[in-house]
Amino acid sequence: MLKTFIKYYKNHQLLFYLDLLAASIMSGLNLLFPMITRRFIDDYIPNKNLQMIFTFGGLLVGLYFIRMACNYFVNYYGHVMGTRIERDMRIDLFKKIQTLDSDYFDDHKTGSIMTYIVGHLRDISEMSHHTPENVFVSLIMIIGSFAILINIHLMFTLIVFVFIIFLVIFSSLRRKKMMAASRRTRATHEEINSEVENSIGGIRLTKAFTNEDFELKKFKNVTYRYQDSYDSFYKQMGIFSSGTNLFIDLLYVAVLVFGGYFVYLGQITIGEYVAYFMFIAYLIQPIRTLIQTIEQVQKGWSGYEKFYKIIQIEPKIKSPKDPLFLNEKVGKIEFRDVNFQYETSREHVLHNFSVVIEPGTKVALVGETGVGKSTISKLIPRFYDVLKGTVLVEDHDVKDYDVYSLRLHIGHVQQDVYIFYGTMKDNILYGRPEATMDEVIDAAKKANIHNFIISLENGYDTIVGERGVKLSGGQKQRISIARVFLKNPPILILDEATSSLDNVTEKLIQKALDELSEGRTTLVIAHRLSTVSNADKILVLTEKGITESGTHQELIDLDGYYASLHNASLQK
Repeated sequence: MLKTFIKYYKNHQLLFYLDLLAASIMSGLNLLFPMITRRFIDDYIPNKNLQMIFTFGGLLVGLYFIRMACNYFVNYYGHVMGTRIERDMRIDLFKKIQTLDSDYFDDHKTGSIMTYIVGHLRDISEMSHHTPENVFVSLIMIIGSFAILINIHLMFTLIVFVFIIFLVIFSSLRRKKMMAASRRTRATHEEINSEVENSIGGIRLTKAFTNEDFELKKFKNVTYRYQDSYDSFYKQMGIFSSGTNLFIDLLYVAVLVFGGYFVYLGQITIGEYVAYFMFIAYLIQPIRTLIQTIEQVQKGWSGYEKFYKIIQIEPKIKSPKDPLFLNEKVGKIEFRDVNFQYETSREHVLHNFSVVIEPGTKVALVGETGVGKSTISKLIPRFYDVLKGTVLVEDHDVKDYDVYSLRLHIGHVQQDVYIFYGTMKDNILYGRPEATMDEVIDAAKKANIHNFIISLENGYDTIVGERGVKLSGGQKQRISIARVFLKNPPILILDEATSSLDNVTEKLIQKALDELSEGRTTLVIAHRLSTVSNADKILVLTEKGITESGTHQELIDLDGYYASLHNASLQK
């Protein structure tokens, strides 16, 4: 895990080393001041050496200007490096999330995923910048101070460092409890983000059912858990901070008492005694810094653990090492003895399912809810993989294809259309982002949405709102059809594309879908039989598999299950 973290410094090596160099210069200058002060008290002032007093005074002023420049570099460019590492991690994390299997998103809340991408990485950024710098600078200060102090008086220095050793031991013992408390705050942070995302996303449903108080109660519960987790964290932090401050205070007392004793014995001078105090002050500073760094590492590392856990996930659905690539003439689809069940289900959705869809034909699937119609549409582009059997496109297992090549040649129009926040143009362009404006307009015309768009004040630049809230169901559906027209795939899947629309809108959209299906291999999943009557073949799917097959008229003449569904629809 640490090795993976360190690699993020690779692209920012120059800034990293310059930051450490500037920090080292600052540390070195800090060590100079007590040494010069010692000279002033023991030599220059008693001997009235004004030349050396003003010479070294001027030298210190010049050095402090250098220190100021180094301090600026560390505070500015050090943070810049941290934000760049955060940026790289965020991009890698988002890229990884894009590759994860559908069942990952089935099992994880959107709010939690958002917290991983946005919240946790902020603390990692601070840790990545401050930790190496603080540790490096603190070691220089501690080792440098120890080397100088031991030359002044060995026993005095050993006494001082006994207190420092106890301080380090105490800090190490408290570290694990702080880490555990920090992890709990991460978990509750994800919960509260998920609750907010869920509540805001369903705000209209909340208002419709007048469930504002119910939502407030749920939010209060998760907020109290969030507060409790931080109470625990701050308790551990309080024990840690107060304990370390006690050891530091005892250290000052030890310097005061033992230093006075060694001056009394004549083993150190007044100048050395004052220098000791100054060195201890400078020594305490890096110790405090290390303590703060430990606190920072607790927060940052617990966030990095979340990041690392996702980065290490290997998607089950991915392209093979030597993949096949589809061409534009693709069309044939075959299911051969396919068995499938979802991870959360104990029963098979499909069992020994077999069917062949010839290129350029329109095949419709009808049947009751839960018999696997939508599942069949998800297996073709490999949103899920079969447990047993084979799904083939152009006589090759879909697992043999490059995943992106496979999905590039498949277009989806679904009942539940997702509209992104943005303009009409942006949402249509999602079908092929590099398309020209003329191609966007042409796709909109074919989807019967162009006239509506140009009737708006801002036309194609009209903002559609969150999830297309400013659009009707039929308008959303036609935008999704325009996307597929723009994508122009050889395989088309229509999954309940008109089931939630009124009759007038359905006819308008059905016309667009018929034009979209022309010349493509099309799989239609529908409850409304009126939308599949012109299919080349209709498959009636039940829990037992395909029980009837044929054209609309053939199935009517068969007077079976399909005919009963058709007659029932006429009576409505």
